[in-house]
Amino acid sequence: MSADAPGRHEPGRAPAPYKSVRAPARYEPGRPPEPHPQNVEPAEQRPEMNPQAAIHSTQVDGIPTLFAYAPGPMRAGLVFRVGVADETLSRAGITHLVEHLALHRQGLADYHFNGETKAAFTHFYMEGAEHEVVAYLQGVCASLCDLPMERLETEKEILRTEEARRGSAQLPLWRYGAQGYGLVSYPEWGVRNLRPEDVRHWAQTWFTQGNAVLWVAGERMPAGLSLKLPAGGRHPMPAVTSALPETPACFSDGKGGVLLDAVVADTAAARLYAGVLERELSRSLRQEGGYSYTAATDHTARRDGMAVVTAFADALPDKQDAVLGGFVDVLAGLQAGRIGQPDLEAVRSRLDSALAAPDAAAKRLPGSAEDLLAGRPVSSPDELRAELRTVTPEQVHAVAREAAATALMQVPAGHSADWAGYAAAPTESSYVVTGRKFRSARERGAALVVGADGVSVTAQEPDGTEHAATVAYRACAAMLCWPDGGRRLIGTDGLIVEVEPGLYDIDAHTLATIDAAVPPHALVWLPPRQQPPKKPVSSAAPEAAGARTPARRTVMQSIGLVVLSVLAVLFGLPALAVTVFEAKDPELGVAGWAVLSLFLWGVTGLLVWPAVRISRTTRRR
Repeated sequence: MSADAPGRHEPGRAPAPYKSVRAPARYEPGRPPEPHPQNVEPAEQRPEMNPQAAIHSTQVDGIPTLFAYAPGPMRAGLVFRVGVADETLSRAGITHLVEHLALHRQGLADYHFNGETKAAFTHFYMEGAEHEVVAYLQGVCASLCDLPMERLETEKEILRTEEARRGSAQLPLWRYGAQGYGLVSYPEWGVRNLRPEDVRHWAQTWFTQGNAVLWVAGERMPAGLSLKLPAGGRHPMPAVTSALPETPACFSDGKGGVLLDAVVADTAAARLYAGVLERELSRSLRQEGGYSYTAATDHTARRDGMAVVTAFADALPDKQDAVLGGFVDVLAGLQAGRIGQPDLEAVRSRLDSALAAPDAAAKRLPGSAEDLLAGRPVSSPDELRAELRTVTPEQVHAVAREAAATALMQVPAGHSADWAGYAAAPTESSYVVTGRKFRSARERGAALVVGADGVSVTAQEPDGTEHAATVAYRACAAMLCWPDGGRRLIGTDGLIVEVEPGLYDIDAHTLATIDAAVPPHALVWLPPRQQPPKKPVSSAAPEAAGARTPARRTVMQSIGLVVLSVLAVLFGLPALAVTVFEAKDPELGVAGWAVLSLFLWGVTGLLVWPAVRISRTTRRR
């Protein structure tokens, strides 16, 4: 939303999930870690290490552990049930910061490791020799217990640099608002103001023994592995919020192409539906219509029993109408039950082949660790294959209807899908607070209203229609604060209100009232802005801003008048002399005299005319 018009906040960079991939850590060769067999389950309790084994469960230092046989370099990961959706907007980025600090001491090495902060989970991943895996995992746990706070400010700068190159994902913001799963759409505004004690407390609360799962893919469990983490229990999954009063819904965005997501039950039928939808979109929009280059879908488990099916088709500006129409037609066809058996079998075969691969169990370990943390059963590849085989076209049709009912569509700017039954996602509030009104100096009919319960901004169209956006103090997810007095209040529903002293005649007392009314934990202090909004100079106002301009103009005109007058005299006198005294000069002749006289009088006239104009203008001033 602009400073004077209601609307939904659209942040500049969106994270989708945050990811940190660093150069691998250093390990001193030739010195494997000392074995600590007491930290690993006794041999008789370990899973059988045979190539046919699927996913086995064990424990390491009380941490649930998943193991799958896999030849080659060992792979392992430590997963925690904490992510962006557990934060608040004013503290956004704290989990990512902990992840960076925990990896700092790994340094540089020849093996691969990384960290990833997702919506509801944080992963630490490593691939290498057995002793390298042990060193990495134990090093991460040691760092989580004692974060290197001397690196705090440096890691903050690294996060800001990483954020600057990320794109933005708008769908979570519009679906969930400025809280929970919607926070993945926002910049990490909270990082700048985090103190060492804030970061330590977050790590001690979320990165604990009871809130972690270890997974290992290799020929055997690593010997000598000890994972020491702070004590703590398992945290529930983040609450699912909604900023949509009704679905299906749509909103318009400046980008080309059509993007849609839908929330459906996480089943084998949902995975098949995503595959069938991709085939139908590719056939209709690329192969037959030639409108799109990319038409793709994705199925992402939310680990709470639901999954998000995402579909996308790109489009050039002159093809956007065709792509939007074709996209809606494909969705409607599946919703009506037009599901081709060949497409269904092709998708089923592809998914079954992936689950039948020798490394299928190993590849599923990170997702299985998330399932375990979310309290969901861990399914083996064979169990998933059996479920795939039983899915019928009718079950896929049921998923298509479920997806149609929960869909959120992003359409190109200037377009809408209301003709297809998609309600417009809200961009304004249903009420305005009661309070003091401040007129906008930029836009006629716009005003800021500051009340005891919140702040509203209103805008009025020429026909009298009024729009408004309101942020109640109790529902303020964050208020961005700048030293020049600028304030941006962001509601949990994603709507924003800009409070700009440069655009409204807001006194210091009113601004202080707003600061005091917003909950302290929602304040986000930012550095000075390069160009804060300024009040435009009114044409009807006194000439205060340009009072010196007329004086400078009068002086310059006076100088010009003198110069022109002198030149006019210098040319006028010779013109008069030639006209009077040279008429009968035998050397000039009549023709020469006439040409010279006309020339001199012409130049004199050209000099006199602007001098007269300047003189008259100066007298009017």
